[in-house]
Order: sequence, then structure tokens, then C-alpha cells
Amino acid sequence: MAIEIRKTLLQLETTLIEGGRAAPTPMKLYSALAVVKNPWAGRGFVEDLKPEIHAAGPVLGELLTSMILDAVGSGEAVEAYGKAAVVGTDGELEHASALIHTLRFGNHFRTAVGAKSYLAFTNTRGPANAPIMIPLMDKNDAGRRSHYLTIQTAISDAPAADELVIALGASVGGRPHHRIGDRYQDLKDLDQDVENPAGV
Repeated sequence: MAIEIRKTLLQLETTLIEGGRAAPTPMKLYSALAVVKNPWAGRGFVEDLKPEIHAAGPVLGELLTSMILDAVGSGEAVEAYGKAAVVGTDGELEHASALIHTLRFGNHFRTAVGAKSYLAFTNTRGPANAPIMIPLMDKNDAGRRSHYLTIQTAISDAPAADELVIALGASVGGRPHHRIGDRYQDLKDLDQDVENPAGV
């Protein structure tokens, strides 16, 4: 195997009530996570990360995408998506970035869900049980604020100092009762303010 995978996790969070009101349609957040051995751990400063990126990126991209799609049922149903990596305390932030900021990883998910937007992301360092934050945005419309979401989770025994947690996230539905509009209305309002600064 291109990378040593200790375990995987699949999580589904369903929001039925928000703000004291029933959601018109329950919002579902999915996350697929893999706990893997950091391929650069214990090797000192590694100048060329590409061999491990090329070997591990496709494996993790395909695995986590399959987990999400199996849970959701289809790529078409996915409305928002994102990715995250947490490197253990013996690793570099560059190690977390390396395995998720490659088309060999992200294109599996992007293609499977028919997306146009870039994958929102976080890459952080932390100990076991560190917060894992997976930011999401609409897969086709970066200005659709109803789908600005964050999946927050943690794994009690990961990442170990010499491990990484690699994750993908997806939503079916946006925030219940969303009412802050989209970026386009803000841009329109700003244009109007410039044209009519006195409000007359």
C-alpha cells in the first residue's frame, strides 16, 4: 500500500431543529476520515515531498471519496464539500498540506460530485483529540452563503505524534433558516452605495 492507514471513520450529523424551530428539510453533514502514518515522520527535513504525495494522494482521495459517496448515496446529492488535514506534533504543517493540496487527492472528490468550486480547506497541527475542522462551501457556487458550513469533530487517539488525519466533508442541504443572503446581494448593495453615497 502507498500509505499506512491505521483506521478510518465515517460520521453523519443530522440537524432536525435549529434556533428552536424544526428544519424544513433536515441538514445532513458527512465526514470521512483516515488516520495514517506520516510518511515523512522520523526522517528529518525532507526536501522533496513529491514521491509520497504522488503515492498517497490518489489512495486517500479515492478511499475517502468512496466513503462519502457510499454514505450519501450519490455524488449529485452532495451540495457542499471541503477537506482538512491535521498533522501530529512531530510533523510539519507542510506535511498536512502536502497530502490534501494536490489534484491527485482533490480531483477524486471534485469529479465524483460534479463540482466547479475549489475545495475549502484547513491544515493544522495538533495532538490526539485535536479539533478537526472541515469547512464546506457550495460545490458549484462559491457565493451561496447558506452552504458556508463547518464540520467539527475529533478522534480521541489521533493523530499520534507521527500520524496525520486526512478528511473530506460533505453536506446535503444548507443551514436551516438561513437568512443572511448571498455575496451577490452584498456586491450589488456596495455598488449602489458607491453610486449614491448620500443615500438619496
